[in-house]
Amino acid sequence: MARFPEGSKTFFRISPAANGKPFWFAIRRGEITGRFDAKYFALHEQIASARYPLVALGALVREEPDYGSGARAVPRTSADQPRYIRITDFGDDGIEAGHEYVTADPIYSDCELTLHDLLFARSGATVGKTYLHEDTTVPSIFAGYCIRFRLRASVALPRFVYWFTKTEAYARWVAIVQRPAGQPNINKEEYKTLEVPLPDTTEQERLVAAMDAARAERRAKLVEADVLLAGLDDYVLATLGLISPPKDDRKVFGVTRAAAPARFDPHFHLPAFAQILRMLAVNKSEPLGSVASFSHEVWNPAEHSGATFRYVEISSVDIETGEAHAVETPVAEAPSRARMAVHAHDIIVSLTRPHHGAIAQITPALDGCVASTGFAVIRDVNESRILRDYLWCILRTKMCLSQMLQRASGGNYPAITEAELAKVLIPVPTKDTQKAIASEAHRRRDEARRLRAEAEAAWQTAKRWFEEQLLSPVQT
Repeated sequence: MARFPEGSKTFFRISPAANGKPFWFAIRRGEITGRFDAKYFALHEQIASARYPLVALGALVREEPDYGSGARAVPRTSADQPRYIRITDFGDDGIEAGHEYVTADPIYSDCELTLHDLLFARSGATVGKTYLHEDTTVPSIFAGYCIRFRLRASVALPRFVYWFTKTEAYARWVAIVQRPAGQPNINKEEYKTLEVPLPDTTEQERLVAAMDAARAERRAKLVEADVLLAGLDDYVLATLGLISPPKDDRKVFGVTRAAAPARFDPHFHLPAFAQILRMLAVNKSEPLGSVASFSHEVWNPAEHSGATFRYVEISSVDIETGEAHAVETPVAEAPSRARMAVHAHDIIVSLTRPHHGAIAQITPALDGCVASTGFAVIRDVNESRILRDYLWCILRTKMCLSQMLQRASGGNYPAITEAELAKVLIPVPTKDTQKAIASEAHRRRDEARRLRAEAEAAWQTAKRWFEEQLLSPVQT
């Protein structure tokens, strides 16, 4: 980027532009206030609202915005400990139910959140992300990478401003304002300049009610999808004629020497694991290694003729649906773990944290992809005894995932070897039963996928509608 002063204007040149040619533009010196980087002025676009006045966020607060705690995060071991709300804890729709919180050490009381505090992420890849604090049942404090705004509800409803931060107009503002050098960043003073189209509170209430209803509908569909998938385990057990064992979380227990021929660590012999093995003992179950074998076909980037390849890593597997996705990756940037050649109908099983269920069947569309060495690749399946679709389904059930956790080793990142994975017991019922289970698993996952897609489509429509209500000209 180069800058050339001339008369009353300053000329900027950014090279290269999108078309590979230098991009020139000019601004008046009197228009330069606070910022003097080319990207800011190249992208600057005011929100052109024909309906409502634009009011700076800084004019809507009831106290000066402030930064959060710089304390370190530590495990939360008691319900009396405050929750530590960090950027990584919240997403586009707040914090998911069942989220596992941490706490802070030390606790700074001036960082405690109150009802309707609005947090803005100030740096990193998630700069601009927002969170509205609504759950006050447990004390919470917020972390230093967030900025807290407390709004004057008599002028601007916190939920209204929060919904505005979910619009494309807000996303464009974030792209414009975040500083381009190094780590993306928007500071408190810059957030205070955010212009919000502000109708009266009666209209704000109407718009908020519509968005709340849309969010409730979205969440209902997502819950319905979750219930479908969560109930699959019970369906499989009932179809196999198995009864789920009662919960046993004993921390003190004993085992005989005969019960510990290979491993003698307490984790392996937890009563909960032993219960599953006893349950499977009454059913016709066989080790995975007796009905299937692993592929070790290696992909060599030096022998790849194209400039890119399709890469499947562990994070590319949707844990809920068991679907894998590939990312087009330059061969020159191939990760060292991108070495496992996979083909249609292979079943890939994550060896790292296997109990999370990153287990997928490679579809014909993914034939020829490259998978991470963090997967075991099941290729040869004895289909005279076990159907491939059924095997994929049963491996993703709790009875199998628990066995994988039992046979894994390691602290925070437990991993299982192929040799131990081969020992996981697989129920092998009749072919008709296998077909019924596989068919029901596919039906539930297809239905869950449809519900989630509908929920997301409706949610995006609602956000566009909200933005149009604020920014579209009044029709005359």
